[in-house]
Amino acid sequence: MRTYRELFRVPEFRPLFLATAAQVAAGTVNGLALGTLVYSATGSPLLAALSLFGPSFAQMLGATTLLSMADRVPPRAALVSVKLFLCAGSVTMALPGMPIWAMFVVIGLMGLAGSMGGGVRWGLLGEILPDGGYLLGRSVMNMSVGAMQISGFALGGALLAVVAPRQVLLIGAGLHLGAALVARFGLPRRPPRASGRPSVRRTWQVNATLWATPARRYVYLALWLPNGLVVGCEALFIPYAPESAGVLFVAGALGMLAGDTIVGRFVPARWRQRLVTPLQLSLGLPYLLFALPIPLSVAALAVAVASAGFGAGVLLQQRLVDLTPVQMRGQALGLHSSGMLTMQAVSAALAGTVAEHLPVGAAMTVMAVLSLLVTLLLRPGLRTPADPRTRTREPARP
Repeated sequence: MRTYRELFRVPEFRPLFLATAAQVAAGTVNGLALGTLVYSATGSPLLAALSLFGPSFAQMLGATTLLSMADRVPPRAALVSVKLFLCAGSVTMALPGMPIWAMFVVIGLMGLAGSMGGGVRWGLLGEILPDGGYLLGRSVMNMSVGAMQISGFALGGALLAVVAPRQVLLIGAGLHLGAALVARFGLPRRPPRASGRPSVRRTWQVNATLWATPARRYVYLALWLPNGLVVGCEALFIPYAPESAGVLFVAGALGMLAGDTIVGRFVPARWRQRLVTPLQLSLGLPYLLFALPIPLSVAALAVAVASAGFGAGVLLQQRLVDLTPVQMRGQALGLHSSGMLTMQAVSAALAGTVAEHLPVGAAMTVMAVLSLLVTLLLRPGLRTPADPRTRTREPARP
């Protein structure tokens, strides 16, 4: 599978693509509304960052308790249930008089549900596409994330100029409901990929197997750490430019869209693994400029260039798929998604804490330097050739 036309000819890909796009748009609109609401109420960069990425903190709890469901429940039912839960959570946060602390409780519960939903979604993507199609499919999904973030931040920014943040949350709830309807009536019923009942014990067993292989371990660390630290920079966009944060968010989404398009469609296979480290270095380098007093136009350009480096994640995800038996892929990809989002939340908290003591631009530079250092430390492990037997020698345990 090498073209977008071939990809969209796969019947199940289209509704999965649309449902995912609607969910991303909902999360983007909600995140901007929550960040604005919390920052205006508290004036705290830390709390504003946590409101944007707070759901990700619950991802690690989900990764250690719920992930075995990713391969052991019917995919359509699981995806619809998660999207309806996110809709209900958005409505709850929009209730008049909802205190900030209660919002954070709801944010955590939404993140817990999302941890399982990510594993189901990406496992289903790998199941419906033919061999060799995952990289193109995931790059297109990531492109839709960029497009929906551009639309979501633009829509959210425009709405916040005329209505209250809590009303914007209701619009996010409507988008979550739309995603649930698309999944329910667009996706056919499929049986679970693996047998057995999901449980906390089973989640731990498969996670241990996934983590035991050094090649996979380095891939996971490379997927989680450099990207997550740079997301800490993004978590400070609102305190960095309170009146123009939407411009920076849109620039980041445009850069990510461009990076995923180039990596997924135009980079030859023989170059892909060689580009992982250069792309990850490009994530942090442009943010070094934020130590200086730069105009908004330069800041937006730097953010766009940096975000193109997120294309390295698509290459690493394909490597993870190649290293993992099919009956474990849902949980493997769910562990990647949960770990990535957890690291983003940790980095957002770290960046917010640093920004409590340093100028916001300097705090963003600190996070960028950490990302660069981690990328260089992980480079030797990623250069280790993958064992071609890894994919088949680890059958799922009963």
